[in-house]
Amino acid sequence: MQCLVFSLWFTVIHALAYTLAGMLALRISKDIYEGKSRLMDYLRDMSDEKESKHVQKWFIPGQIVRGLLLSIILYPILVPLGELSFGVRFLFFTGLMFIYTHLACAAPCSDNIEGLIYLKERYINRTLFLKFHFEMIIYSVILGFFVSFFLF
Repeated sequence: MQCLVFSLWFTVIHALAYTLAGMLALRISKDIYEGKSRLMDYLRDMSDEKESKHVQKWFIPGQIVRGLLLSIILYPILVPLGELSFGVRFLFFTGLMFIYTHLACAAPCSDNIEGLIYLKERYINRTLFLKFHFEMIIYSVILGFFVSFFLF
């Protein structure tokens, strides 16, 4: 039962943190997500009504699935995590989210290790690198704080 409660709250925190980080990052990243000349032309065009509606329809269900999967994998270490100080838990969760879900992720993106190896040069530049890192750092810090503070 304790694991199910953890998963529920972890999923809620994940979805809220991811949404908030995305909203903040979009203010400086419209050139990535919108328009025919957007920097990441393989992503859905958020200025296209049909493509934007697809993202709106699947965003919350996708984040619920992601949050549940991210929480379930933590079950074996919940007790040891509870024994750590808030500061160590915060660093653990912030680092886990930034490194595992982003920087060292196996799916190539313009700002992760796999992307630097596999993507074409047009998708790798300082602007994309910094904008994507901005969003993921915000997400990782928000999630790290609230999971560490409220779930242990």
